[in-house]
Amino acid sequence: MDALPDISPFQRRLEELDAQMAEPSFYANQRRAAETTREQQQLRKLVDDHRTFTQVERELVEANLLAKEGSGPADMRKLAAEEIPELERRARELRETILLAMIPPEASDSRNTVMEIRAGTGGDEAALFAAELFRCYQKYADSQGWKIQPMSSSYSDRGGLREVSFLVTGTDVYKQLKWESGVHRVQRVPVTEASGRIHTSTITVAVLPEAEEVDIQINPQDLEITVARASGPGGQGVNTTDSAVQIIHKPTGLIVKCADERSQIKNKASAMTVLRSRLLKLKEDEEKARYAAERKNQIGSGDRSERIRTYNFPQNRVTDHRIGLTLHGLPQIMEGAIGPLIEGLQKAHYEERLAALEGRSYELVKPSAELG
Repeated sequence: MDALPDISPFQRRLEELDAQMAEPSFYANQRRAAETTREQQQLRKLVDDHRTFTQVERELVEANLLAKEGSGPADMRKLAAEEIPELERRARELRETILLAMIPPEASDSRNTVMEIRAGTGGDEAALFAAELFRCYQKYADSQGWKIQPMSSSYSDRGGLREVSFLVTGTDVYKQLKWESGVHRVQRVPVTEASGRIHTSTITVAVLPEAEEVDIQINPQDLEITVARASGPGGQGVNTTDSAVQIIHKPTGLIVKCADERSQIKNKASAMTVLRSRLLKLKEDEEKARYAAERKNQIGSGDRSERIRTYNFPQNRVTDHRIGLTLHGLPQIMEGAIGPLIEGLQKAHYEERLAALEGRSYELVKPSAELG
């Protein structure tokens, strides 16, 4: 079995974190304290697993030697031979766990997430499916213990969603939902189709790591902010005040609209959250583009022009084209059971990163609490 990368950089980092957590002022910054604690716990488990792996390897060598020796009690040789398969299994599992833990964390994985769903080609059918996919994500968020905060929405005449944006808060939200970014295609017979002909529609999903003011500095002079009377579902009071907010970021041309709240202040705060998140995503995409040529096969590039998934209702299946994964049981998936799709994408991504990691010396990359 190939040797693991050097554990010493992780041990040194763990010692640094232990020292930081022992300082009296450690909890003065709650966010930084939470991130440091989480990193410390992950490194502690990695170091403990590495120690266990070393012990299992030692036991495996001893068992092999004992089983092959020509002398000694026969029952001892037999017992050693019986232990070898279990020790080999434990060594393989520990090795994979350790390698995965050694992969540098992506800076945005622990962040909350802004999601935007927009109806694409297909008219009313696309808007109806956008509403169904929004409900699917709500169900999945509930299953993960996350919370969803609607930020802006626009409804079609038939009750679908032309577009909706919402904030998802919880643990490792972006780490799981980032794979949803792209073009989703639906194939089914619309309720309005008398001939029973299958239609193909598309919607786009954007997944943005939530940005804070420390991540993205926005010059107020770069913003054009306008207010208007809100319209659409929202209760009797929604149309009585100029509460809807539109923000244009002049350097990039990004436009954000928020109108779901009755308060202009709350809508402006939501719009700024979306704008910062979009700008952060642009910044991350620019950084990724610098080495995209070296990672042509990267899973989930986030390119919104890429068709990532097809929902085929007549055949009761969902296919994720990035990894060639097809699942049946479409009704259950639309009820929020998208975990197997996310897990499949994560596994493919990890396997690619493991292949790059194995057999190389490893230098610890410390996770960044803030993106400058």
